[in-house]
Amino acid sequence: MAEDRRIPVLVGRRQETALLTAALVQAEDGASGTTVLLRGDAGVGKSTLLAWMERAARERGFTVLRAVGAEAETDLAFGALHQAFWSLLQRSGALSAHQRHALESALGVRSGTPSGFAVGAAALALLDEAVRTAPVLLLLDDLHWVDSSSATVFAFLQRRCAELPLVIVGASRPGGPAAQTWSAEAVDVRALPRPDAALLLGTRYPDLAATTRDRVLAEADGNPLALVELPLQLAAAQQRGFAPLPERLPLGRKLEQMFAERLGAMTPEVGRLLLLGALASGTDFNGGVWLRAVADEDVRAPLERIEADGLARLDAAGQLVFRHPLVRTAVVSAASDAARREAHSALAEALAPDDPRRLVHEASAALLPDEDLAARLQEVGRDLAGRGGDAEGALLLERAAVLSTNSCDRARRLTWAAVMAARGGQLRHTAGLVEELKASTVPQDIAPLFAYAVVYADQSHHVDFESSTALLPGALDALTAPGADTFGGLVEQVYFKLLLAATYTDDPCAWRALERHRGSVSEAGRLCLRAWTDPGPDVADALRTVADGMTQEQEAGAAWLLLWTASALDCPEGDLWQRFNGLYGYATQGSVAKAKCNQDFLLGHWDQAAVCLREAEIADELGYHTNALMFRQYYAHFLAGRGDEAGLREIEQAVRPTATRARMRFVLDRLTHLRGLTALAHRRYEEAYAHFCELTPPGRLSSGPPWHHALVFDLVTAAVHTGRQEEARAHIAAGRAARSAEISGRHAFLLAAATALAAEDEEAEAAYRAAYAVPGAERWAFDLARLRLAHGSWLRRRHRPGGREVLRAAHHVFRRLQADPWAQQCEEELRAAGDPVAPSAGGPAAQSSGLTGQELRIARLAATGLTNKEIGQRLQLSPRTVGAHLYKIFPKLGITSRAALAHALGTR
Repeated sequence: MAEDRRIPVLVGRRQETALLTAALVQAEDGASGTTVLLRGDAGVGKSTLLAWMERAARERGFTVLRAVGAEAETDLAFGALHQAFWSLLQRSGALSAHQRHALESALGVRSGTPSGFAVGAAALALLDEAVRTAPVLLLLDDLHWVDSSSATVFAFLQRRCAELPLVIVGASRPGGPAAQTWSAEAVDVRALPRPDAALLLGTRYPDLAATTRDRVLAEADGNPLALVELPLQLAAAQQRGFAPLPERLPLGRKLEQMFAERLGAMTPEVGRLLLLGALASGTDFNGGVWLRAVADEDVRAPLERIEADGLARLDAAGQLVFRHPLVRTAVVSAASDAARREAHSALAEALAPDDPRRLVHEASAALLPDEDLAARLQEVGRDLAGRGGDAEGALLLERAAVLSTNSCDRARRLTWAAVMAARGGQLRHTAGLVEELKASTVPQDIAPLFAYAVVYADQSHHVDFESSTALLPGALDALTAPGADTFGGLVEQVYFKLLLAATYTDDPCAWRALERHRGSVSEAGRLCLRAWTDPGPDVADALRTVADGMTQEQEAGAAWLLLWTASALDCPEGDLWQRFNGLYGYATQGSVAKAKCNQDFLLGHWDQAAVCLREAEIADELGYHTNALMFRQYYAHFLAGRGDEAGLREIEQAVRPTATRARMRFVLDRLTHLRGLTALAHRRYEEAYAHFCELTPPGRLSSGPPWHHALVFDLVTAAVHTGRQEEARAHIAAGRAARSAEISGRHAFLLAAATALAAEDEEAEAAYRAAYAVPGAERWAFDLARLRLAHGSWLRRRHRPGGREVLRAAHHVFRRLQADPWAQQCEEELRAAGDPVAPSAGGPAAQSSGLTGQELRIARLAATGLTNKEIGQRLQLSPRTVGAHLYKIFPKLGITSRAALAHALGTR
């Protein structure tokens, strides 16, 4: 008889299966990739949905990749990635040498020190190769137990799969740490409604008595696994209603206890075999290696009993596969401490002496503190961190701390664990370890490292810079003392953290300490200090020279310094950020993303503005709250440039309180500048002038942050429009005296543009031409368009030729940037010159509604019929964020449905 190839219908999962089917269809049609995160409690049916999707995808011709997280594998770097991508490795010949080396190192084919982001880029390229023959489905079960290195790669892939016929579906329990790195829309898999639960129970157990059925339905409360498993615990007489039911039926955690009770009926031989299999989950035990732990025993009968009871089965690779993660958990939970230690000891003996997992099992088998074992764990953990596995190394250092024989060694190891966890992107965990260490006595010899860990957590997680000035100068003193332990290059990292604090807060104590220790850091560190305090004419050239002369290993330690130096100079020459894109951990990638957001604003790539908010969401999810604040501040630049006052107020309300508490003058001053820029857009020149003078009084440019030099164009614009010609020229003179034009190409252009605005009539035309002729002037799209607006207006009012062409060029750029108030200024000038021009987009309702720029963009897309998900893909927002914006848009426009959007916006 032919096999039935139809995909079975899952009871009560119509909505979920429809969503998953739509994802497959979208990838099958080549439209775009999709990511879905199934989130729900244990036993609710996530694994069943994944199994259903796997069968549906195979029916459609998909290539299916799968990985399952395991509790015993969480400290095995790239273990889950190995499961998912091993079958594709034969395609690695299509990768570049760098990508192939990174991926093969992660999968253990060759030695190397890959980072999660480098491996992610390689994995993405490999998927790009795989989808040439068939669409791909990547299934990731039990994300909450996936090792952090693999989780970093999977998170990288799910944020970048939109252009491929690729579907990524993960499943996690709520609050799982790995799942928190996902920005995909979460689908909550909930308990079944009573009718669906009754249908499932009746289908599986048609002979249950009514009283038994009602009791099971009540106790299971819609949990599918409980519905399936609870009746198995009942005797036949209880199922048919002939005998009384137990007083309590287990549910939730009690469901694990249910398995434990079943396990309690097993023979000791079966129980021990199950426990060994549960603790041996992972790729290192493929091929039945774990069975060496029972090599002297006949395990055929126990294995047959295990498979007959449906608890687990032995797969083709020789690994014990449990029918559900709860079974594995229950096996471990039901075992006594002594039994678990004995099983770990047996597994350790089954592994080679140099296998790192042997050491992990030895540590788990240890009952008492063991300094020798702790030292070996520390050595392996430090080595693992040195090869890119910081998060996994931190776990080993924590275990070593537990096994330490004295409190000082425990504190030392916990301190290293905190630093490694931070570098591995586990910032929340670092913060927890720091709090634990604060309650103990930290040895003096580890004090600089502890100070670094405290500051790392405070700066990045708590948005607090007080500890930076309190702790880091002393740490630098200790690290640079003759014969001091430098903890593997910690001086440079401490110096950067102090420089970051000084830049953000302008604390004079921090600046003095930086100046005192500038001779103890590399040229990159000294250059960064110069860039932020006294940028001379050679700093930009020196930055390029230093960056070009670095090896990849040197770049890894100096990436933050180089990017922060470029940020100080508004210096995108060579696109330095691209050198680090896709490499190293999130701490570096966050800096890369901030540099990219800043450059997108400066270079007129304003269609990427929403990326700032997307990155802010990711940073908050990872616990990097200072990064999130900075991304929102960068987004505020786009809003101010567009003259979006309502949007700027909204961002400022989110940013200013935290920045004020943290005394982040850097952010507060920028917000003041952006208020002035918005006022310029709406031609409130007195207000703009007042804001700019708060930051840099006209005619005075003292040494300080170079971005103050870049205010010259804005301040002079406001001064000229308020009749303050003398103040404008004084500020230009101050810029020349400070050699502002030599800081960077943008500074040179802005000073030239300001000079043209303030020039006397007989000199103005030549000054405008000189500004246009500044090398690279065309790169600064927004600033150049503003200069053209000023030039065109000057030409028109003096009845000189060429004004229309200049104004049209400015108008085109402003329309592209969606800088509507600036575009309207161009339109008014063009009409005054007799040149008809179409008005900026947006109907009367939209113009008077108070919609922010982002809300207007979302409303326009929604008016075309796009779904929240489709809008989110275009603007790089989550569907939930799009929905939240629409919730605010409807009352502002006085409508109640999407159907009314087009009319309200005047688009039809």
